[in-house]
Amino acid sequence: MPPAAPAPGAGAAPQAPGPGDGDLPEGHRAGSPGLRRASLAVFLAGLAVFALLYEPQVLLPELTRSFGVGPAAATLAVSVATAGLALGLLVLGPLSDRRGRTAILRVSLAVSVLLAVLLAVVPTWELLLGVRALQGFALAGLPAVGVAYLREELHPSVSSRGIGLYVGGTAIGGLTGRVLGGLLADLGGWRTTMAGIAALSAVCAAAAWVLLPPSRRFRPVPRTGRLLRQLGAAFTDPVLIGLYAVAALLMGGFVAVYNAATFRLEDPPYALAPSIAGLVFLAYLLGSVSSPAAGVLADRWSPRLVVPLAVVVMLGGVLLTLAAPLWLFVVGLCVLTTGFFAAHGVASSWVARRAAHGERAVGQAASLYSFWYYVGSSVGGTVAGRVWATGGWPAVVWLAGGTSAAAVLLTVVLGRTRALTPR
Repeated sequence: MPPAAPAPGAGAAPQAPGPGDGDLPEGHRAGSPGLRRASLAVFLAGLAVFALLYEPQVLLPELTRSFGVGPAAATLAVSVATAGLALGLLVLGPLSDRRGRTAILRVSLAVSVLLAVLLAVVPTWELLLGVRALQGFALAGLPAVGVAYLREELHPSVSSRGIGLYVGGTAIGGLTGRVLGGLLADLGGWRTTMAGIAALSAVCAAAAWVLLPPSRRFRPVPRTGRLLRQLGAAFTDPVLIGLYAVAALLMGGFVAVYNAATFRLEDPPYALAPSIAGLVFLAYLLGSVSSPAAGVLADRWSPRLVVPLAVVVMLGGVLLTLAAPLWLFVVGLCVLTTGFFAAHGVASSWVARRAAHGERAVGQAASLYSFWYYVGSSVGGTVAGRVWATGGWPAVVWLAGGTSAAAVLLTVVLGRTRALTPR
């Protein structure tokens, strides 16, 4: 996920006491209907958005055959969408700080589903890439506002676990797009996959539209000048800048591994069919568990401890994939996925908390985190295709292992910086 950030709308700390907070209703507490509806709605939205975003990943070998392109070009089916999403975050994140969260989320879901239907019938490779880029921009509505909406509307005692559930939804969405995509590809090719995922996402989007409670604690930023000043303020905190870099490093390595894994599994000695190769993405189920669990640990201890430990787990999984036996390769993917989603879920919450305590625009800080997260996805995913074509799997491990190791060092350094307290 990507997620975006918490935000009371502009620069004030959403959950911390401050001027005007007494005029706002209390955030949804544990056990309340509002908490259940908000969590389920954003969970379903995450499932729809990330199923659409990553559905081509399991189809990469088939796209190379259908359109006569190489592995590096095929990865663009994923990378142009994540690049469009990154661009969308720069627009929709600040816009949500002025106009609110729920309308942007609903429109984003509707447009994304319509573009998904169009993808199933595009005749050319160039048009497919163009529609994917537009879809990526539309999909940005969820990561631009999802975390901001949850941190804003939920009580502080449950905000991290609510964000963890959202990230878990993105994990299951990514899993669904890939596993179901592989099964549908065996039945009717990539067009059948696109149509099937579009139908599933339409159902989830409709349910999220109905369930999502209206914002009660949103406070808009009234003037563009103030919005721009607050956007600049998000770059004045070295810890936030470091967390943006962590996002890019983590996602770059993660997507590199999974993009190249589809080619490795369909090549000898494994030679798996798309439906079987897609089953390795069941590892995403572990991410849907590790992210909320890590959120609970971060609430109890500190993100400064949980994030580097989770990245070490991710690095261990990357190294395990060097093993030749298929079962060890799959175990490596499972360990990698567990660590990645734990680190990402807590790091996104860390950004939200840091920005709120520093009286910066939390929605914008979270959008910037997501922006660099998807920049990492676009770059890492595309480079992985070239690295795989020239150096095989060991070169992919060097790439993902290097980004993970850099993230470990950076999170340790960030953990030693001064913590901010709510003002």
